[in-house]
Amino acid sequence: MLYCFDEKTPEVGKETYVSEHALVIGDVRIGDNCYIGHGAVLRGDYGSIVIGNGTAVEEGVVIHAPPAKVCAIGERVTIGHGAIIHAAAIGDLSVIGMGAILSIYSEIGTNTVIAEGTIVKMRQVVPDNVVAGGNPARAIRAIARKDEEYWAMAKELYIDLAKKYLLTGMKPV
Repeated sequence: MLYCFDEKTPEVGKETYVSEHALVIGDVRIGDNCYIGHGAVLRGDYGSIVIGNGTAVEEGVVIHAPPAKVCAIGERVTIGHGAIIHAAAIGDLSVIGMGAILSIYSEIGTNTVIAEGTIVKMRQVVPDNVVAGGNPARAIRAIARKDEEYWAMAKELYIDLAKKYLLTGMKPV
């Protein structure tokens, strides 16, 4: 559900699916061909959230921005189930694993994978083209071609799923 707050109304791009069980509040701008899953909470109440085209925000994700700041999420990003995002930026093509926490003002590079359960500390910067994991997050290795191939396929799955939800909807039983 989309909610206007403090005279700010969410904007949703073309062919983007937002679950009726998600909460999208205030100053949130979502690009085209995105998937916003069931139970996701996107709070643009005192900060702004900008999400690029082709991005998937899976079930149970919480996204928030600090007061008067922007949480900028790039294009074709995957944010796994139950992640908490309070970051300043997530670069294009990145993947945030299930249950990961990106603390306030953290920055994730382009084409970077944050492993499941990882904690990225306040103001921590994770560079481009790495797989990072742990608490606190640290680069484990460089992104491999097999990583890029797998995540390209997985991103298409969510773009296609968004289209299917928009076409067929859900039916209570």
